[in-house]
Amino acid sequence: MSEPFNDTPAQAPSSITFPRVEADQLINALRWRYATKAFDPTRTITPEIWEKLEQALILSPSSFGLQPYRFLVVTDPALREQLLPHSWNQRQVVEASHYVIFAARTSLTEADIDAYVELIARTRGVSPAALGAYRAMMTGTLLTDQFRPQLAAWAAHQAYIALGNLLTCAALMGVDACPMEGFDPAAYDQILGLRQRGLFPAVCCALGYRAETDKAARLVKVRFPRQQLIQHL
Repeated sequence: MSEPFNDTPAQAPSSITFPRVEADQLINALRWRYATKAFDPTRTITPEIWEKLEQALILSPSSFGLQPYRFLVVTDPALREQLLPHSWNQRQVVEASHYVIFAARTSLTEADIDAYVELIARTRGVSPAALGAYRAMMTGTLLTDQFRPQLAAWAAHQAYIALGNLLTCAALMGVDACPMEGFDPAAYDQILGLRQRGLFPAVCCALGYRAETDKAARLVKVRFPRQQLIQHL
């Protein structure tokens, strides 16, 4: 059995050893994945696998490491049925094993930054005063009058980074996923009470296992050629 995840790991990245994912394994996983249109409602992600996917969300990179979002894992069938008509009636919302709403922060305060500085200090065994320059960089960037109008968009961008990480990690673990932007943010907010929690829905993701009847699984993946997308300068 694997060790439970520690939210404040004491190990530095350089001290952690792991078996490397072979290059072909990675590319095959990315070729295998697609935006799943029909999930098998009889199949659920095991708690052990889901815990690892939640760890992947937590370990996603974000600007300054501030993680200006919350991940709302909606498993209650009644709540998902309530969200369905506000999600373009996309059946993934109710048929997938798990449904995740990436809720971004609407604001950021000096107290939020101080709490993060304290977490860094506690985790790494240093004094908050030693992080003064880093704190000043964050406050001098994120709390200015010029940046405040951009903060919600910035937070949403960080949520999208976490979404991309989740999609790749799910594929590597053989879990199907469908990123979803087709929903009514205002309706989601009303149902879930997000604004009063300082959040707004940025994007969603359904996860589970594809249905055998999903025709999209048999379609050839379409991508523009490398020479059109990648430039070496």
